[in-house]
Amino acid sequence: MTATPPLGRVRAWLAPPRPADVEVVDGRERRLLVTEILVVATVTLGLSGLRSLVSLLDSLAAPVPLASRQVSIDKPLATDAWVDLAAQLASSLQLVAWGGLGLYLLLRAGSGPRAVGLDGSRPGRDIGSALGLAALIGIPGLGFYLVTRALGINLTVVPSLLDDHWWRLPVLVLSALANSWAEEVLVVGWLLTVLRRLGLSENRALAVSALLRGSYHLYQGFGGGLGNVIMGLVFGRYWQRTGRLWPLVGAHALIDVVAFVGSALLAGKVSFLPGS
Repeated sequence: MTATPPLGRVRAWLAPPRPADVEVVDGRERRLLVTEILVVATVTLGLSGLRSLVSLLDSLAAPVPLASRQVSIDKPLATDAWVDLAAQLASSLQLVAWGGLGLYLLLRAGSGPRAVGLDGSRPGRDIGSALGLAALIGIPGLGFYLVTRALGINLTVVPSLLDDHWWRLPVLVLSALANSWAEEVLVVGWLLTVLRRLGLSENRALAVSALLRGSYHLYQGFGGGLGNVIMGLVFGRYWQRTGRLWPLVGAHALIDVVAFVGSALLAGKVSFLPGS
């Protein structure tokens, strides 16, 4: 077997061809797929993107700079501790259901978990890839956040404002897992598969996926939006080239667990983390 030249490998990552076994639809099936995208986006992450844009506009309209305003990801949803626990669990369940919806639609279209890389065929390599992706995105991502906050184009993000209940850390871990499952299944596995069937090139589909990911993080500011667009480009291209979704779910979960739990444990003790 002839080894692929380095230049060829670079081109394969920058402009990969659409898989040959993908059937591009037209006519009624195409209209149904476009409707599917609009409906799923409206009830899930697309609506979150619209709400994030409204939140950013509200922050920009305030008399104080963006960096002087705080925004949190996990915050109390009720006054009573037990009611708050129930609300937090319900919120995570919603995210799990969103990911389940994307997987169900793939199954209905003839694709199963294996088709998007949600099988157990290579657990060791998937774990290693997840750790590598988490480091690739998470470490520079922290520096990017600090720079954009210093430039005044990002809000101060407090990952967790949950009160110190006995269930706080397990709920934060569950929230991280639910977020990663919903986002990667919907924005990568489901959306990129559907866009392939509509005939979009891999690069155009990747841009749509990354912009959607950035849109629902705009509540954090311009830095949060741009940073997640970059993450979307890296994660989406990894899936397009490898077909493996578990590494993305794992990497995203690890990044969020470190952010959520670290914020809860280190708030007020580390200079760049505001006190809760």
